[in-house]
Amino acid sequence: MLRLIFIIGSGSFAGGVARFLLSRFIHSSADTTFPLGTLIVNITGCLLIGMFYGISERSELLSPEMRMFLTVGFCGGFTTFSTFAGENIALLKDGNFLYFSLYTGLSVFLGLLAVYMGSMFIHKIL
Repeated sequence: MLRLIFIIGSGSFAGGVARFLLSRFIHSSADTTFPLGTLIVNITGCLLIGMFYGISERSELLSPEMRMFLTVGFCGGFTTFSTFAGENIALLKDGNFLYFSLYTGLSVFLGLLAVYMGSMFIHKIL
């Protein structure tokens, strides 16, 4: 059990660092108050987790430990739905209902679509 916790924790560390770097890069590149960095990280994380699950379902390429590292660890550390919730509250507090609606709708719809597409992509190539 301790080994599995270390595996997941290592993946979470790597995912958290990747999330920070990508979100920061996007935020510094875009001149908007819309939380584009978090949106892109969430959609990318959803696509990745769909692909990892697809690989696990269609092949023996990932050991159970590697699957936990990539899905629970890396993707869990990489996706930012807690940040998503906090940013939505901030948008609501600021009275920015358009961005709140757009951000929430796009995150949920595109996230679900990305998980499906990632899984289908893997199913097509394996």
